Amino acid sequence: MEHITLTDEELVTLTGYKVAAKQLRELQRAGFTRARIGSTGRVVLERDHYRAVCAGQAQTERPRVRPVLRAA
Repeated sequence: MEHITLTDEELVTLTGYKVAAKQLRELQRAGFTRARIGSTGRVVLERDHYRAVCAGQAQTERPRVRPVLRAA
């Protein structure tokens, strides 16, 4: 059974780095916008997002979110 997220070994192979901050920078540069550093200090990259980006199906830019303005 595959993990939901990429393993530490897969991340090292993919990025060429062992340090989480360097991995994250490389992943985001490559278009993996949902990659993040988790509460354990390790990079979290969901396998489904990885596959979607590799297949050209994922959005490469983060969506711009505007705050909801409420009338006073």
